[in-house]
Amino acid sequence: MTHPRQHPIHVVAHRGASEDAPEHTLAAYRKAIEDGADALECDVRLTADGHLVCVHDRRVNRTSNGRGAVSALELADLAALDFGLRKTREFWRARDEQPQWEHRPEDREATSVLTLERLLQLVHDAGRRVELAIETKHPTRWAGQVEERLLLLLKRFGLDAPADPERSPVRVMSFSARSLHRVRAASPTLPTVYLMQFVSPRLRDGRLPAGVSIAGPSIRIVRGHPGYIERLKAAGHQVHVWTVNEPEDIDLCVELGVDAIITNRPRAVLDRLGR
Repeated sequence: MTHPRQHPIHVVAHRGASEDAPEHTLAAYRKAIEDGADALECDVRLTADGHLVCVHDRRVNRTSNGRGAVSALELADLAALDFGLRKTREFWRARDEQPQWEHRPEDREATSVLTLERLLQLVHDAGRRVELAIETKHPTRWAGQVEERLLLLLKRFGLDAPADPERSPVRVMSFSARSLHRVRAASPTLPTVYLMQFVSPRLRDGRLPAGVSIAGPSIRIVRGHPGYIERLKAAGHQVHVWTVNEPEDIDLCVELGVDAIITNRPRAVLDRLGR
């Protein structure tokens, strides 16, 4: 089954094409761009020496061959680690079988720690419009500084103050309403997304935190409370759903008219959507 429609659902690569390549690595984001993803999703954390890096967990233990909290490590410490460790053999074997791939195992950058600055440069050089959905992680020892550094970096790329929020190539996401408030206070036209693992009783009527116009419910919320998605849409909000990987969940998102699907499998979702 495919679901072509007049206004396509945006397909957002969750941590890159993370089903096929190690999450949050340059390899995963290159693959997502090649697969045709409309946008790239990344999580950002601040290192001890003030660099924003794309790492989901508070600690690097799960995704690298190192140990320790991102906030306690400097960029040089992270750069010495392999963030493709858990998928390196499988990933590179698959790439070796496809001669169109240009980057070989010796291209260490592909699975090294990825800074947000490097990801922004990748998007800038993509040759087509590729949007970014940047999630600030909380709680953090660097409360407030993450948003400040993020906006300074976006400003360097001319992305911090879009004239038309609906055309902005960047949006900031968070489970923390306070984080989104900081972003909105500093850059009122930058779109923000309120992420949700459950529906707060005070927001069940479809409201979102002040100034936020995009809801980011989990696919579990969508499955269990489709009426809530309808209330969000009736209130005029966009709905960006995470993390959608299964065909039946894609179909449900289409049925409910969501605006964006965040997925580990961008190519498979695009295929399902008839794109």
